[in-house]
Amino acid sequence: MSTFLYRLGRFSYRRKWTVIIGWLVVLCALGAAAVTLMKPFSSSTSIPGTEAQRASDVLDKEFPSGSDGITGQIVFRAAQGETVTAGKAGDAVRTATARIAKTPGVESVTTPSAKAGNVSRDGRTGIAQVTFTTEKSDDISAASVEEIEAAADQARSDGLTVALGGRAFDPVESAAGGAGEAVGVLITLIVLILVFRSLRAAVVPLAMAMVGVALGVLALLTLTSVVDMDSTALMLALMLGLAVGVDYALFIVSRHQTQVRDGMDPEESAGLAVGTAGSAVLFAGATVVIALAALTVVRIPFLAIMGLGAALTVVIAVVLALTLLPAVLGLLGPRIAFSRIPALRRSAQRSLDKQRSGAVGAGIRWARLMDRRRWAVLLLGVVGLGVLAVPAADLRLGLSLPSTNAEAVRAQKMTDEAFGPGYGGTLVILVEGDGRKATESAAKEIARTAADLPDVASVAPARLSGTGNAAMVGVVPQSGPESERTEQLLHDIRSARDDLEKSTDTEINVTGSTAVNLDVAAKLTDALPVYCLVVMGLAVLLLTLVFRSIAVPLKAAVGFLLSLGGSLGVLVAVLQWGWFSSVLGTQASPTVISFLPILLIGILFGLAMDYEVFLVSRMREEYARGKSPVAAMVDGFGHGSKVVTAAAVIMVSVFGSFVFADMQITKGMGLALAVGVLLDAFVVRMCLVPAAMSVLQHAAWWLPRFLHRALPHVDVEGEKLTRQQARPAEADRDLFASRS
Repeated sequence: MSTFLYRLGRFSYRRKWTVIIGWLVVLCALGAAAVTLMKPFSSSTSIPGTEAQRASDVLDKEFPSGSDGITGQIVFRAAQGETVTAGKAGDAVRTATARIAKTPGVESVTTPSAKAGNVSRDGRTGIAQVTFTTEKSDDISAASVEEIEAAADQARSDGLTVALGGRAFDPVESAAGGAGEAVGVLITLIVLILVFRSLRAAVVPLAMAMVGVALGVLALLTLTSVVDMDSTALMLALMLGLAVGVDYALFIVSRHQTQVRDGMDPEESAGLAVGTAGSAVLFAGATVVIALAALTVVRIPFLAIMGLGAALTVVIAVVLALTLLPAVLGLLGPRIAFSRIPALRRSAQRSLDKQRSGAVGAGIRWARLMDRRRWAVLLLGVVGLGVLAVPAADLRLGLSLPSTNAEAVRAQKMTDEAFGPGYGGTLVILVEGDGRKATESAAKEIARTAADLPDVASVAPARLSGTGNAAMVGVVPQSGPESERTEQLLHDIRSARDDLEKSTDTEINVTGSTAVNLDVAAKLTDALPVYCLVVMGLAVLLLTLVFRSIAVPLKAAVGFLLSLGGSLGVLVAVLQWGWFSSVLGTQASPTVISFLPILLIGILFGLAMDYEVFLVSRMREEYARGKSPVAAMVDGFGHGSKVVTAAAVIMVSVFGSFVFADMQITKGMGLALAVGVLLDAFVVRMCLVPAAMSVLQHAAWWLPRFLHRALPHVDVEGEKLTRQQARPAEADRDLFASRS
């Protein structure tokens, strides 16, 4: 493997313009395809096969609404002693709704009335539902919104309290981080300058990441023509592509720059860097791709698309690092070694002089400290991460997100106070039977049964479909849609229906947005163990192949579990408990968005294995050269820790910048990944890994004889490549000639 990559690196370096122009053609072709073929993003998070989703599909067929337009709610509250259906307050409400009904883009308005069930018991609060002709809030014209707000202002001047809420009036938040992303990129550039002591060298990894992100985003936009894709998939691909693109290029450029400073020919150095560091990049990228592609095993379409889209971006980042990067290094030639900026040049020269004089670097000093205090480090690290993981025991999954729009929050608060928190989370019981009589009888019976269950605020009368073969019963919980009591009520209704189905020969299911969300969360929760086993199993096998060791892959997996527990604990503390919400701009919610933990597992596991490969592959390289286990650990850590530390700082800054985005999903992802990388890189890989390697010593590299014979030797450390440096004739051939 390393020999092939060495030849690929030299070929790309030598034929730099061919490679660069080839990638430019690919970029233009993808751009043209994206512009021509892209379709709007989907907002559906349904999961085929769940009871609530199946029932929802039947409900849409049997009880067609006649409109697919987006809806919003206008909440009216009259003064004390008045009602929204009579007197001056009633006239003001009717005037406002009549004006809104005439607004361009509005399909219909439901005026508050006791019969419609949208007036509170005391009569003071009423809800008017506004249905628009468009399906997305972005498509509602500004003029229409202004007219509706003017009608609301008129009602306020007549003495009513009015608030606008619902999807139509809750602005769609931007998935991008804006200024936060710019800060993340700036921090990345500063870190790269400190690592390379050269501005031109620092720009190279950042440019590679930008090209990779552009290619990945354009590819995903093109794929929207054949698959339904959520905008979150694009955001995830952008976030991950930027981070791994910088990291992979950083690892190779760092090796190349060091070799050129030591006097190696730049072309030879580029080939050697791609052959050694590039091998680690290839296998590190493979672990990330495995973790993301394995999201398909949970059989959740929108999640599988997100995983595969992000995996595609990682594949592009790896291929660019192995081909386009050495071509760009060919443009720079020997100038990669030093900077033209005097301060940076002097700094690089001082660092080189220290290295040549045999001075001990910070990485080696740290590794020796971890060796001397190995048991204390292991104990403190495990206990500390365990304490951080404690809040994770309170993790609850859901699909609804708290609104950050003040007007929408006020509307929801008024609704909860007047109707109870369960008003917006109605559970819909769908009864399917053979004939009107049997269906109606079963519907009335399940309605009576539901009314006697705990935590039920009200039960609407059964409503028959036009065919008479279906009936729906609305059950309003006393608690909110995301509460544990509402979840229990859903289970109670489903438990109570079994005997009734047999006696009435009908099929009874429960649906509604609340039931769909709870079923999605339940399926994701059930999928987590299976997903973890698949991902960790495949990755451990891959790392066994890479390191030819049993202990190293198992240690890597255990370290990941520790960092995962800590990051989930922080996630619960911030997103559910509301810690630091004023600083981070987050909103406390009873639940964490349901697909966030499984995405965190996939991405964080892949990135954790990245750092494991980057760090331990250099230890393996030193061990393969005959050094003792502790010496190999210390020297390998000394060589790799600087790059891994820089890569982790870059990852944290990139992911952390998304915490300042407007979209709550983006905030949650950015926070989870930033904390996860922070814990995994600086606690697990920087502390626990060297301490554990010091404890294991020779056992770290033990492999049973039968596996040693059975496993192919992939030569990530470049042992064969090192031996072949004595035969330059073969190295002078280009890629295609060498394989002919």
